[in-house]
Amino acid sequence: MAVSPTARGERPAIVAEAFLRALADHGVDYFFANPGTDFPPIVEALGRARKTNAKIPRPILVPHENLAVAMAHGAYLMTGRPQAVMVHVNVGTANTVNNLINASRDRVPLILAAGRTPITEKGSFGSRNRPIHWAQEMFDQASLVREAVKWDYELRAPSQIGDVVSRAVEVSMAHPRGPIYLVLPREPLSAPLTEPIAPVRPRPAPAAAYPDPRAVITLAEWIAAAERPLIVASALRANAVAPLAKLAERCAIPVVSVNQSTLCLPSSHPMNFGAESGTLLSDADLVIALESDVPWIPSVQQPPAGAHVVHIGDDPIYTRYPMRSFPSSLTIQADATALLETLSEALDSRLQMAEARIASRRARLTERMRTRRAQLARDAAAGEAISPEYLSHAIGDALGTSAIIFNEYPLRIDHCVREHAGTYFGLSPAGGLGWGLGAALGAKLAAPDKLVVATLGDGAYLFANPTAGHWVAAAHKLPILTIIFNNGRYGAVRRSTLSMFKDGASGETDGRILADLDPVPAYEALASVQGAYTERVERPADLPDALGRAREAVLNGQQALLNVITPY
Repeated sequence: MAVSPTARGERPAIVAEAFLRALADHGVDYFFANPGTDFPPIVEALGRARKTNAKIPRPILVPHENLAVAMAHGAYLMTGRPQAVMVHVNVGTANTVNNLINASRDRVPLILAAGRTPITEKGSFGSRNRPIHWAQEMFDQASLVREAVKWDYELRAPSQIGDVVSRAVEVSMAHPRGPIYLVLPREPLSAPLTEPIAPVRPRPAPAAAYPDPRAVITLAEWIAAAERPLIVASALRANAVAPLAKLAERCAIPVVSVNQSTLCLPSSHPMNFGAESGTLLSDADLVIALESDVPWIPSVQQPPAGAHVVHIGDDPIYTRYPMRSFPSSLTIQADATALLETLSEALDSRLQMAEARIASRRARLTERMRTRRAQLARDAAAGEAISPEYLSHAIGDALGTSAIIFNEYPLRIDHCVREHAGTYFGLSPAGGLGWGLGAALGAKLAAPDKLVVATLGDGAYLFANPTAGHWVAAAHKLPILTIIFNNGRYGAVRRSTLSMFKDGASGETDGRILADLDPVPAYEALASVQGAYTERVERPADLPDALGRAREAVLNGQQALLNVITPY
């Protein structure tokens, strides 16, 4: 019979302690955990660390794995450092996949670990001692997530643990960044170490690719010669916003943010033309896709034949997308910030000849912007019911430009003023529902002094495991504001159906089959159980004051939820 080392009166360090220490040495702030029977060595390591004040990430208990991954995602967006999630064997891993795919497409360097059912049936410390340990074993546990991660590895020998963590962080932080997956069997994780735990020195992350100087010169020449250039941006890091704003203003290039997951230009920027490219694309003679996986929908619209098309980004051809066939005249693999800065230098000697052309384009675009903003104001006006445009505008007014918004579909960013980089994050292009609430909680954890807001469709809120989410907010003292755009349906399902079968049987039912969420729950009741300040808002006239009360509740340390009825 295997005997625990502690049963003999000894307490050597175990591998789980070295695992947590190695994560901390690599800058991991938080260890989001949803535990199971594979976790005893982790629990023991956490208990020992509490007694000795050992250096480890802060443990955060999360009652659902999908929520834990979203929280790690949100924390990374605030810190720029990879965070860790550990879940229970194969079943816990399966519950991470939805938001893991979001993290993969958003290039988030997540360290996802899972226990593994004990390898041995007897004879080892940590051998199987629960009936589920047989049914939970897989031939290849990592196969559940392999397509969504950059690298996976199973711990094989206790002495490997420091090197395994170093490799995991190194791979996840290499550009393009992304999640990795570790499998940690119970026996090696609980094994005693023969040497004291030593600090792990992280290897420096490799820099992103630097732009090819010849390609930059070519692009500068095309910009200088273009009559109707257009920039399409979707997912810029915060440090790229200022150089893009400078380039767009200097050269009078309109910018559209198609399916954006970050703020690409301040709302007030004279070249911010919102989310719809429209005739800007159909008339363009130069299209620059900047960190944009789908700069236009080919079945709906394309740039003119003969237009130069340029793709720029960490992975400008999106190598992990099985099929993507956008035309390209020039492809530049480079960090967007570095590209924009070097492009600015290359343009210095080339714009003088184009001054008259730029001035004419600027005048034309200024008039177009005036018309656009007048239309936005009309669209956001209060009506008999609360429209998503009016609600979005009211959110911007009530919460200010420094609030950090996590939007899972419904917020109309064109109507919600955002002026600062890093104050808006949208759902990953993968579109896995159940992300926004957890991401907002993770952001609040990492940025406790910020006002953090989750704007969610009612369907997205249901996907987010709201009972678990509001428990996390209460248990870990994370006061965020959740605003539900409640239209009683899965809007994406309805819109997609009507885009194909508006004149069919689906049109006769307004596309509500399999999209209708009636009877709609009282969402405010779900949050109030965990001590949240809540209101149900139905009238436009009541909305500004309700937003103000909810904001004050959050600033005073209480989570809040507004269930806003938006019949669109």
